[in-house]
Amino acid sequence: MTTAIIHQRFLVSSGISTDTRNIKPGSVFFALKGKNFNGNEFASQAIANGAICAIVDDKAFALNDKEYIVVNDTLEALQKLAKFHRKFLGIPIIGITGSNGKTTTKELIYNVLSKKYQVTATQGNLNNHIGVPLSLLAMDEETELGLIEMGANHPGEIEFLSNIAMPDYGFITNFGKAHLEGFGSLEGVIQAKTELYRHLKENKKLIFLNLDDEVQRLEVNYNHTFTFGSNRKAQVKLTYPENVDSAELIFNDTRFTSQLNGTYNAKNMAAALCIGLYFKVPFEDIKNAIENYKSSNNRSQIVEGKNSNKIYLDAYNANPTSMMAALGYFENLKTNTTKIAIVGDMGELGAASETEHQVIVNFLENTNISEIYLVGKKFKKTTTSRPNIIKFENTENIKKHLKLAEIQNSSILIKGSRAMALENILEVFV
Repeated sequence: MTTAIIHQRFLVSSGISTDTRNIKPGSVFFALKGKNFNGNEFASQAIANGAICAIVDDKAFALNDKEYIVVNDTLEALQKLAKFHRKFLGIPIIGITGSNGKTTTKELIYNVLSKKYQVTATQGNLNNHIGVPLSLLAMDEETELGLIEMGANHPGEIEFLSNIAMPDYGFITNFGKAHLEGFGSLEGVIQAKTELYRHLKENKKLIFLNLDDEVQRLEVNYNHTFTFGSNRKAQVKLTYPENVDSAELIFNDTRFTSQLNGTYNAKNMAAALCIGLYFKVPFEDIKNAIENYKSSNNRSQIVEGKNSNKIYLDAYNANPTSMMAALGYFENLKTNTTKIAIVGDMGELGAASETEHQVIVNFLENTNISEIYLVGKKFKKTTTSRPNIIKFENTENIKKHLKLAEIQNSSILIKGSRAMALENILEVFV
């Protein structure tokens, strides 16, 4: 009953607010709590700043019955409201998860589907137990399709988010060595990510499946699928050109060339193509949407720098799988310029951290990359006998070095975890 009452308030509001520093006038404020803050303490400020209603879980902060609603737990109330609203709208929802490339894939799919439908998608990477409810609550009666990204670093989280979003369709980009600290192993990653597929199977919903991914083929074991890949049994049969520098694919004798670096992004393009075809987006619109997509969030960006330098920026996140994919692509990059790799620490690897960082260094020792810079305390602990592998403890130190080095006519890969903030190096080159 309380959720229905909150939903009534929500429907006449301007949306949801969770931070009094940027209250939307006319919004419903949820007094969320964290390790270092208690949103209940700011409820009255939210009302003063223009919120029409404050949801609190401490009755001491409910100053009246008109503007305040007391619940047992504000986060749980937000999640229940999101699920209620999802049922209220009744629109098709596509769920996306995976170890690598899920945000880029989500944005490609959004670009494609938006050519025909009114689509509301997860903003940025708001893909957790708070972000998914907020994404659902950003949808309204004009929304024709919802696109929800789901992230996780522990078992059970994708299942939990799936129970809130109740997707009608789902896609997993891949399984990789990400968040090993929470999942324990690659097998743990696979079990956790496939919680999305298990939810879809239990509810007889459709799975978009990359038939080139052997692990996914084995895990799905389900007939209600729409498939793509170079596999001859794929419903959307395509090929991936070899010896190319950008992400490309060929479908029905038509070549798609994206503005993303890394041939590994071709699989993300293929997923967007597959889903666009399923939802009957006109073919030329699909092609234009994929080819005109530009990443602007430090993911797979190509930046033309000064002194004839070209920067391949992929500094939003990193794990052993995505790192090896980026380095493999960069090693095979055909260029007459000097190759320089700037590689930052990978996070959330737990007990595997030391081994996985050393594996990366061992790989780098045998590449054709002319100059290699390792950045971070974890890479600092690795061992190498190659003299052109230079270590820096942090981003600021390598920035100082690069400013003095006066690098020119080079191809430069920048790859590392979010915590390393390697995108700050970009100012040296542009």
